[in-house]
Amino acid sequence: MKPNVVVYNRIAEEQVKRIEEHCHVYQISKESKEFMNYLSKAEGIIGAGLKVDKKLLDHAPNLRIVSNVSAGYDNLDIEELTKRRIMAANTPDVLTETTADTIFGLLIAAARRMPELDSYVKSGKWQTKIMEDQFGVDVHHKTLGIIGMGRIGKAVAERAHYGFKMNILYHNRSRNEAAEKELHARYTDEDELLKHSDFVCLLAPLTPETVGLIGKREFHLMKKESIFINGGRGDLVIEEDLVQALKEKQIRAAGLDVYKQEPLGDNHPLLHMKNVVTLPHIGSATKETREKMAEAAVENLLQGIGGKVPPCLINREVL
Repeated sequence: MKPNVVVYNRIAEEQVKRIEEHCHVYQISKESKEFMNYLSKAEGIIGAGLKVDKKLLDHAPNLRIVSNVSAGYDNLDIEELTKRRIMAANTPDVLTETTADTIFGLLIAAARRMPELDSYVKSGKWQTKIMEDQFGVDVHHKTLGIIGMGRIGKAVAERAHYGFKMNILYHNRSRNEAAEKELHARYTDEDELLKHSDFVCLLAPLTPETVGLIGKREFHLMKKESIFINGGRGDLVIEEDLVQALKEKQIRAAGLDVYKQEPLGDNHPLLHMKNVVTLPHIGSATKETREKMAEAAVENLLQGIGGKVPPCLINREVL
């Protein structure tokens, strides 16, 4: 008898068919009233963004694997999953380069004020050469500070070092010797990084320890001409403090792809600031990359359901 699997989003029809070769599939939105009913029968679930905690797991007594179509997994209670001997898997490698493209593009857009000046042209205001108060700032040969030198952080640093000849400072839970050797990145504490960086790029993972990592104190440490980029998670930043820092010109500008609440409300102050570039959480959002992520997640699911070790198992303790 085929095992039951719940598919709830980010899986193309061709990948669903691949799962159906081995499993009985319930394809249903996680917002559906019937979702919990199907979950009670499931041995595997696959998708992105579902909060898998004790409350949900109490409705899933047969569950053997959760396959996240995402590199991040702060939506998963890993401790609770491990306690119940349920495998958790993610897709950490396939989105690295695409996400780094997005983050570095966001940095350039904020530095050169591209969205603001695009609107200036399209609104018909471009009647003569632009004035100095509309100038942006250079990116090349500046100092980039990266908080979180994991796979994506290193990929961003590569673009900065090889393409823009930037100096790289970084702060991480552990040293990244490859980044130091290949990119001449310099490891430093967070305060020194904030004080000396022209661009501060936040890519740290979201954990109980990193919630609210950047707030009023940290913005005060930054240069007044610095530009803040958040490509990690919205909860890493105290958003009210970011808004205040931008209003009071404690920092020059910000480029954001993630927020505390997504999507942003219509009246959110960030939407009314010219010196903020706002993207709708598009880090890995290209057709090619999303297809690769789904393929990797399906492989994790099928290996786990089949009694084997998923290629990207997070909680290896379950073995």
